[in-house]
Amino acid sequence: MKQLIIKGENVLNVPNFISLYRLLAFPVILYMALAGVEHWFVILLCISLVSDVLDGNIARYFNLQTNFGAALDNLADICTYAMALLGLFLFKWTEIEPHAWILYLFLAVFVLSYIVAFFRFQKIPGLHLYSAVSAGYVQSIFFFILFVFGFYPWMYYLAVGWGVVAYIEKIFVLLKLDDIKIGVKGLYWLLKEEK
Repeated sequence: MKQLIIKGENVLNVPNFISLYRLLAFPVILYMALAGVEHWFVILLCISLVSDVLDGNIARYFNLQTNFGAALDNLADICTYAMALLGLFLFKWTEIEPHAWILYLFLAVFVLSYIVAFFRFQKIPGLHLYSAVSAGYVQSIFFFILFVFGFYPWMYYLAVGWGVVAYIEKIFVLLKLDDIKIGVKGLYWLLKEEK
């Protein structure tokens, strides 16, 4: 495989291709959602959710982490989770609506984290904190179970509640950092480094 070097990083690697797939799948999933084709929406969304788990793990395991890949993965994450949320509203809102308050809280904290990152660094926060990664895994499992098997309130509260905690931590990390960088594990490790 030839190399494509951007800012000193070889960006032609498997994790980046997986993230690129999720970006390219985004308009197709959006079309399926808006057309009301729930069956294909669910299949394509589940493939994207599984690929979200794969790209980061492959990048970490094979030491293929790059700033470009982190930003690409983050953008693909936003697109994938936007489609999952759209699916909630279009196909599962009857089950979610009585519990919507925590979803609105999560969305507020999520958006606030991007506002903080933009005002501090003028770029997308490509952080992959342990809390956010684990929240992404739990949310992926929740979405898969929701669309394939049905709604379980305890799993919904676990997935969305853990997401709230993860993005609150992300805001604190963004406020502590001098610049967005890959490899930040979380607030605990950041504070530990300062000692």
